[in-house]
Amino acid sequence: MTVLQMLKPHAGLRVLITGGASGIGLVIARAFVETGARVHVCDASAEAIDALAQSQANAGSARISATLADVSDRDAVERVFADVQKELGGLDVLVNNAGIAGPTGGIEELDVKEWETTVDVNLNAQFYFARRAVPLLRYAQHGGTIIALSSVAGRLGYAFRTPYSATKWAVVGLTRSLAIELGPSNIRVNAIQPGIVKGPRIERVIAARAAQLNLSYEEMEKQYLEKISLRRMTTPEEVAATALFLCSPAGSGISGQAISVCGNVEVL
Repeated sequence: MTVLQMLKPHAGLRVLITGGASGIGLVIARAFVETGARVHVCDASAEAIDALAQSQANAGSARISATLADVSDRDAVERVFADVQKELGGLDVLVNNAGIAGPTGGIEELDVKEWETTVDVNLNAQFYFARRAVPLLRYAQHGGTIIALSSVAGRLGYAFRTPYSATKWAVVGLTRSLAIELGPSNIRVNAIQPGIVKGPRIERVIAARAAQLNLSYEEMEKQYLEKISLRRMTTPEEVAATALFLCSPAGSGISGQAISVCGNVEVL
């Protein structure tokens, strides 16, 4: 196998992506499909799943199957894995992508329920999916792979976004620990830490932060970009490309790492 050939994931990988019917998750799902993978996604949005199904129908393709599920609901997680067994017959890759932005505010202002919801979706769900995926990943032909979506907020402090940042730091701890635990079973575990990714989600985050600091959206966005060495946002495709690399033979020696795809965010 040449180095160039090593950069492409093995064809026919069976991939599960949480929060995969829209946003970064959907871009990752479609990238895997382009490599010949069979992909199953779950998502909490019925509208997103319907839109995915319609887009595949219009394209005459149905390579991505889906389950409507709240990732923080353990019963829903069981339904997802029942569908994975039915649709894929096993699993080679788990992409723990689902997450929420959580509340914006000073620590004394935060609602306890919003804190708990952020922890449930961003951290507990990653545990629920990993524990169910590992027994399947042990049988992956080329070794199993878990990719956890953390964030640049999982390597930097993030004032007024403590629930989000705390969970994303915890995801890195979970990743590094599982890499040690699962390495002898030929299962690699890594985290991707996106920075400020183009799309509706970051627009909502910037708007909320601007309101918190009594600034215009434009001024807040400018401040965000000034903290990035490349002075631009990351694209979802750059995140997806990193996921593909980690699942390729070229990435077969990488485990226990938290890889920032952020243009080098210097501070939050």
